[in-house]
Amino acid sequence: MSTEKIKCLIIGSGPAGYTAAIYAARANLHPVVYEGIQPGGQLTTTTEIDNFPGYPEGVSGLVMMDDLKRQAQRFGTDVRFGIVTRTDLSSRPFTVEIDNEKEIQAEALIICTGATAKYLGLPSEEKFKGQGVSACATCDGFFYKNKDVAVVGGGDTACEEATYLAGICKKVYLIVRRDVLRASKAMQERVFDTPNIEVLWNHNTKEILGDDFGVTGALLVNNKTLEEKVINIHGFFLAIGHHPNSEVFRPWVETNAEGYIITDGRTQRTNVPGVFAAGDVQDPQYRQAIVAAASGCKAAMDVERFLQES
Repeated sequence: MSTEKIKCLIIGSGPAGYTAAIYAARANLHPVVYEGIQPGGQLTTTTEIDNFPGYPEGVSGLVMMDDLKRQAQRFGTDVRFGIVTRTDLSSRPFTVEIDNEKEIQAEALIICTGATAKYLGLPSEEKFKGQGVSACATCDGFFYKNKDVAVVGGGDTACEEATYLAGICKKVYLIVRRDVLRASKAMQERVFDTPNIEVLWNHNTKEILGDDFGVTGALLVNNKTLEEKVINIHGFFLAIGHHPNSEVFRPWVETNAEGYIITDGRTQRTNVPGVFAAGDVQDPQYRQAIVAAASGCKAAMDVERFLQES
Protein backbone atom coordinates (compact mmCIF):
# COMPACT_ATOMS: atom_id res chain seq x y z
CA MET A 1 0.00 0.00 0.00
CA SER A 2 1.41 3.37 -1.04
CA THR A 3 1.79 6.17 1.51
CA GLU A 4 1.62 9.91 0.91
CA LYS A 5 2.45 12.64 3.43
CA ILE A 6 0.56 15.94 3.25
CA LYS A 7 -0.05 18.98 5.40
CA CYS A 8 -3.87 19.37 5.30
CA LEU A 9 -6.41 16.69 4.38
CA ILE A 10 -10.09 17.53 3.85
CA ILE A 11 -12.64 14.72 3.70
CA GLY A 12 -15.88 15.69 1.95
CA SER A 13 -16.78 18.00 -0.92
CA GLY A 14 -19.91 19.90 0.05
CA PRO A 15 -20.00 23.63 0.87
CA ALA A 16 -17.97 23.02 4.04
CA GLY A 17 -15.26 20.98 2.35
CA TYR A 18 -14.77 23.24 -0.65
CA THR A 19 -14.84 26.44 1.44
CA ALA A 20 -12.28 24.94 3.81
CA ALA A 21 -10.19 24.10 0.76
CA ILE A 22 -10.40 27.66 -0.61
CA TYR A 23 -9.16 29.13 2.67
CA ALA A 24 -6.55 26.43 3.26
CA ALA A 25 -5.17 26.77 -0.27
CA ARG A 26 -4.93 30.55 0.01
CA ALA A 27 -2.97 30.02 3.25
CA ASN A 28 -0.47 27.83 1.35
CA LEU A 29 -1.48 24.68 3.23
CA HIS A 30 -1.66 22.73 -0.07
CA PRO A 31 -4.92 20.94 0.87
CA VAL A 32 -5.99 17.63 -0.60
CA VAL A 33 -9.76 17.06 -0.83
CA TYR A 34 -11.28 13.60 -1.15
CA GLU A 35 -14.79 14.01 -2.55
CA GLY A 36 -16.35 10.95 -0.93
CA ILE A 37 -19.33 8.90 -2.00
CA GLN A 38 -21.34 11.92 -3.19
CA PRO A 39 -19.09 14.49 -4.91
CA GLY A 40 -20.53 17.93 -4.22
CA GLY A 41 -22.57 16.71 -1.25
CA GLN A 42 -26.32 16.83 -0.69
CA LEU A 43 -26.76 20.04 -2.69
CA THR A 44 -26.15 18.16 -5.93
CA THR A 45 -29.61 16.61 -5.49
CA THR A 46 -31.26 20.06 -5.20
CA THR A 47 -32.60 21.41 -8.47
CA GLU A 48 -32.71 25.11 -7.54
CA ILE A 49 -31.05 27.09 -4.74
CA ASP A 50 -32.46 30.55 -4.10
CA ASN A 51 -31.09 31.35 -0.64
CA PHE A 52 -27.32 31.23 -1.10
CA PRO A 53 -25.82 34.75 -1.28
CA GLY A 54 -24.33 35.77 -4.60
CA TYR A 55 -26.81 34.09 -6.90
CA PRO A 56 -29.60 36.66 -7.37
CA GLU A 57 -31.35 34.58 -10.03
CA GLY A 58 -30.93 31.31 -8.18
CA VAL A 59 -28.65 28.44 -9.16
CA SER A 60 -28.82 24.66 -9.45
CA GLY A 61 -27.04 22.65 -6.79
CA LEU A 62 -24.76 21.02 -9.37
CA VAL A 63 -23.69 24.37 -10.82
CA MET A 64 -23.04 25.94 -7.43
CA MET A 65 -20.93 23.04 -6.20
CA ASP A 66 -18.97 23.04 -9.45
CA ASP A 67 -18.34 26.77 -8.94
CA LEU A 68 -17.00 26.11 -5.44
CA LYS A 69 -14.87 23.21 -6.68
CA ARG A 70 -13.30 25.28 -9.46
CA GLN A 71 -12.65 28.14 -7.05
CA ALA A 72 -10.84 25.75 -4.68
CA GLN A 73 -8.83 24.32 -7.57
CA ARG A 74 -7.93 27.83 -8.78
CA PHE A 75 -5.86 28.29 -5.61
CA GLY A 76 -4.15 24.94 -5.92
CA THR A 77 -6.43 22.48 -4.09
CA ASP A 78 -5.87 18.88 -5.16
CA VAL A 79 -9.38 17.42 -5.54
CA ARG A 80 -9.57 13.63 -5.78
CA PHE A 81 -12.28 11.00 -5.93
CA GLY A 82 -12.06 8.46 -3.14
CA ILE A 83 -13.77 7.08 -0.04
CA VAL A 84 -12.27 6.78 3.44
CA THR A 85 -12.18 3.14 4.50
CA ARG A 86 -10.09 3.32 7.70
CA THR A 87 -8.63 5.93 10.04
CA ASP A 88 -6.09 6.08 12.81
CA LEU A 89 -6.25 9.41 14.61
CA SER A 90 -4.39 8.25 17.71
CA SER A 91 -1.32 10.33 16.88
CA ARG A 92 0.04 12.80 14.36
CA PRO A 93 0.49 12.52 11.50
CA PHE A 94 -3.02 11.12 11.20
CA THR A 95 -3.45 8.06 9.01
CA VAL A 96 -6.40 7.91 6.63
CA GLU A 97 -6.84 4.99 4.26
CA ILE A 98 -8.54 5.65 0.91
CA ASP A 99 -10.40 2.90 -0.98
CA ASN A 100 -8.44 0.20 0.92
CA GLU A 101 -5.44 0.90 -1.32
CA LYS A 102 -3.75 4.20 -0.44
CA GLU A 103 -2.61 5.63 2.89
CA ILE A 104 -2.56 9.36 3.53
CA GLN A 105 -0.60 10.77 6.47
CA ALA A 106 -1.79 14.28 7.32
CA GLU A 107 -0.58 16.85 9.83
CA ALA A 108 -4.14 18.22 10.10
CA LEU A 109 -7.52 16.82 9.17
CA ILE A 110 -10.85 18.54 8.44
CA ILE A 111 -13.89 16.25 8.47
CA CYS A 112 -16.69 17.53 6.19
CA THR A 113 -18.54 14.31 5.45
CA GLY A 114 -22.02 15.77 5.98
CA ALA A 115 -25.23 14.11 7.10
CA THR A 116 -27.62 12.02 5.04
CA ALA A 117 -31.34 12.69 5.28
CA LYS A 118 -33.41 9.67 6.22
CA TYR A 119 -35.95 8.63 3.61
CA LEU A 120 -38.83 6.18 3.65
CA GLY A 121 -37.24 3.90 1.08
CA LEU A 122 -39.98 4.09 -1.55
CA PRO A 123 -38.98 3.77 -5.24
CA SER A 124 -41.32 6.67 -6.08
CA GLU A 125 -39.58 8.75 -3.43
CA GLU A 126 -36.28 8.30 -5.26
CA LYS A 127 -37.96 8.94 -8.61
CA PHE A 128 -39.30 12.36 -7.57
CA LYS A 129 -36.34 13.48 -5.47
CA GLY A 130 -35.73 17.08 -6.51
CA GLN A 131 -39.07 17.15 -8.33
CA GLY A 132 -41.33 17.61 -5.34
CA VAL A 133 -39.64 15.32 -2.82
CA SER A 134 -37.34 17.19 -0.42
CA ALA A 135 -35.72 16.77 2.97
CA CYS A 136 -35.37 20.52 3.62
CA ALA A 137 -38.37 22.82 3.95
CA THR A 138 -36.18 25.87 4.49
CA CYS A 139 -34.33 25.12 1.25
CA ASP A 140 -37.26 24.25 -0.99
CA GLY A 141 -40.45 25.50 0.65
CA PHE A 142 -40.53 28.73 -1.37
CA PHE A 143 -41.14 26.77 -4.58
CA TYR A 144 -44.53 25.64 -3.23
CA LYS A 145 -45.92 29.04 -2.37
CA ASN A 146 -49.74 28.92 -2.18
CA LYS A 147 -49.74 25.18 -2.96
CA ASP A 148 -50.63 22.12 -0.90
CA VAL A 149 -47.77 20.09 0.59
CA ALA A 150 -47.17 17.26 3.06
CA VAL A 151 -44.61 16.74 5.81
CA VAL A 152 -43.78 13.27 7.15
CA GLY A 153 -42.72 12.94 10.79
CA GLY A 154 -43.83 13.46 14.35
CA GLY A 155 -40.89 15.07 16.11
CA ASP A 156 -39.75 18.64 16.67
CA THR A 157 -38.21 18.90 13.21
CA ALA A 158 -41.41 17.78 11.49
CA CYS A 159 -43.52 20.22 13.51
CA GLU A 160 -41.08 23.05 12.89
CA GLU A 161 -41.03 22.37 9.15
CA ALA A 162 -44.83 22.07 9.02
CA THR A 163 -45.33 25.43 10.73
CA TYR A 164 -42.67 27.03 8.52
CA LEU A 165 -44.39 25.72 5.39
CA ALA A 166 -47.78 26.81 6.71
CA GLY A 167 -46.60 30.40 6.40
CA ILE A 168 -45.87 29.88 2.71
CA CYS A 169 -48.20 27.19 1.46
CA LYS A 170 -51.96 26.99 1.12
CA LYS A 171 -52.28 23.80 3.16
CA VAL A 172 -49.90 21.46 4.97
CA TYR A 173 -50.66 17.82 5.75
CA LEU A 174 -48.60 16.46 8.65
CA ILE A 175 -48.41 12.69 8.19
CA VAL A 176 -47.83 10.97 11.54
CA ARG A 177 -47.54 7.18 11.82
CA ARG A 178 -48.68 7.13 15.45
CA ASP A 179 -51.61 8.71 17.30
CA VAL A 180 -49.34 11.11 19.21
CA LEU A 181 -46.55 13.55 18.36
CA ARG A 182 -43.05 13.02 19.76
CA ALA A 183 -42.41 16.75 19.59
CA SER A 184 -42.16 19.02 22.61
CA LYS A 185 -45.40 20.48 24.00
CA ALA A 186 -44.51 23.93 22.69
CA MET A 187 -44.02 22.60 19.14
CA GLN A 188 -47.22 20.57 19.32
CA GLU A 189 -49.19 23.63 20.35
CA ARG A 190 -47.78 25.59 17.40
CA VAL A 191 -49.00 22.88 15.05
CA PHE A 192 -52.45 22.64 16.62
CA ASP A 193 -52.81 26.43 16.63
CA THR A 194 -52.01 26.73 12.92
CA PRO A 195 -55.29 26.53 10.98
CA ASN A 196 -53.88 25.38 7.64
CA ILE A 197 -52.06 22.36 9.10
CA GLU A 198 -54.06 19.12 9.06
CA VAL A 199 -52.59 16.27 11.09
CA LEU A 200 -53.20 12.82 9.59
CA TRP A 201 -52.80 10.47 12.55
CA ASN A 202 -51.91 6.77 12.18
CA HIS A 203 -50.93 7.11 8.54
CA ASN A 204 -48.03 5.76 6.52
CA THR A 205 -47.09 6.76 2.99
CA LYS A 206 -47.55 3.88 0.57
CA GLU A 207 -46.62 5.69 -2.64
CA ILE A 208 -45.76 9.15 -3.94
CA LEU A 209 -47.74 10.01 -7.04
CA GLY A 210 -46.62 12.21 -9.90
CA ASP A 211 -46.10 12.81 -13.58
CA ASP A 212 -43.38 14.17 -15.87
CA PHE A 213 -43.61 17.53 -14.11
CA GLY A 214 -43.20 16.24 -10.57
CA VAL A 215 -45.24 15.25 -7.52
CA THR A 216 -49.04 15.42 -7.77
CA GLY A 217 -50.10 13.50 -4.67
CA ALA A 218 -49.46 10.76 -2.14
CA LEU A 219 -51.19 7.47 -1.45
CA LEU A 220 -51.56 6.93 2.30
CA VAL A 221 -52.73 3.98 4.35
CA ASN A 222 -54.28 4.12 7.80
CA ASN A 223 -52.34 1.85 10.16
CA LYS A 224 -55.41 0.86 12.13
CA THR A 225 -58.21 0.59 9.57
CA LEU A 226 -55.96 -0.21 6.55
CA GLU A 227 -58.07 2.27 4.62
CA GLU A 228 -56.24 4.00 1.78
CA LYS A 229 -56.60 7.62 0.75
CA VAL A 230 -55.00 9.97 -1.76
CA ILE A 231 -54.01 13.53 -0.91
CA ASN A 232 -53.36 16.01 -3.70
CA ILE A 233 -50.06 17.80 -3.08
CA HIS A 234 -47.18 19.34 -5.02
CA GLY A 235 -44.48 19.02 -2.37
CA PHE A 236 -43.56 16.05 -0.14
CA PHE A 237 -41.15 16.85 2.70
CA LEU A 238 -39.28 14.27 4.77
CA ALA A 239 -38.63 15.24 8.40
CA ILE A 240 -37.75 11.91 9.98
CA GLY A 241 -34.18 12.77 10.85
CA HIS A 242 -30.65 12.85 9.49
CA HIS A 243 -27.76 10.42 9.80
CA PRO A 244 -24.35 12.09 10.30
CA ASN A 245 -21.65 10.39 8.24
CA SER A 246 -19.18 10.06 11.09
CA GLU A 247 -18.84 6.29 11.60
CA VAL A 248 -15.27 5.89 10.35
CA PHE A 249 -14.08 8.65 12.72
CA ARG A 250 -16.05 7.65 15.84
CA PRO A 251 -13.34 5.50 17.44
CA TRP A 252 -11.32 8.71 17.83
CA VAL A 253 -13.52 11.82 17.81
CA GLU A 254 -16.23 12.58 20.34
CA THR A 255 -19.83 12.57 19.08
CA ASN A 256 -23.23 13.10 20.64
CA ALA A 257 -25.80 10.32 21.00
CA GLU A 258 -26.94 10.79 17.39
CA GLY A 259 -23.42 10.63 15.98
CA TYR A 260 -22.82 14.33 15.29
CA ILE A 261 -19.19 15.29 15.91
CA ILE A 262 -18.83 17.61 18.89
CA THR A 263 -16.75 20.76 18.32
CA ASP A 264 -15.26 23.03 20.94
CA GLY A 265 -17.19 26.25 21.57
CA ARG A 266 -17.12 28.66 18.66
CA THR A 267 -14.23 26.82 16.98
CA GLN A 268 -14.31 23.75 14.73
CA ARG A 269 -11.88 21.82 16.95
CA THR A 270 -12.74 18.27 17.96
CA ASN A 271 -11.45 16.52 21.06
CA VAL A 272 -8.44 15.34 19.02
CA PRO A 273 -5.84 18.13 18.59
CA GLY A 274 -5.30 18.67 14.87
CA VAL A 275 -8.65 17.20 13.84
CA PHE A 276 -11.45 19.60 12.94
CA ALA A 277 -15.03 19.14 11.76
CA ALA A 278 -17.28 21.38 9.68
CA GLY A 279 -20.67 21.28 8.01
CA ASP A 280 -23.61 18.99 8.63
CA VAL A 281 -21.51 16.23 10.23
CA GLN A 282 -21.27 18.51 13.30
CA ASP A 283 -24.42 20.63 12.86
CA PRO A 284 -27.69 18.99 13.93
CA GLN A 285 -29.49 22.34 14.11
CA TYR A 286 -29.17 24.54 11.02
CA ARG A 287 -28.18 22.24 8.12
CA GLN A 288 -27.90 25.10 5.61
CA ALA A 289 -25.29 25.49 2.87
CA ILE A 290 -24.30 28.97 4.00
CA VAL A 291 -23.74 27.78 7.59
CA ALA A 292 -21.72 24.80 6.35
CA ALA A 293 -19.58 27.11 4.19
CA ALA A 294 -18.96 29.41 7.15
CA SER A 295 -17.90 26.50 9.34
CA GLY A 296 -15.53 25.33 6.58
CA CYS A 297 -13.92 28.77 6.60
CA LYS A 298 -13.52 28.61 10.38
CA ALA A 299 -12.07 25.09 10.23
CA ALA A 300 -9.40 26.14 7.72
CA MET A 301 -8.46 29.14 9.83
CA ASP A 302 -8.32 26.91 12.91
CA VAL A 303 -6.00 24.53 11.01
CA GLU A 304 -3.71 27.37 9.95
CA ARG A 305 -3.43 28.56 13.55
CA PHE A 306 -2.92 25.01 14.84
CA LEU A 307 -0.08 24.29 12.40
CA GLN A 308 1.63 27.56 13.21
CA GLU A 309 1.56 26.77 16.92
CA SER A 310 2.45 23.07 16.76
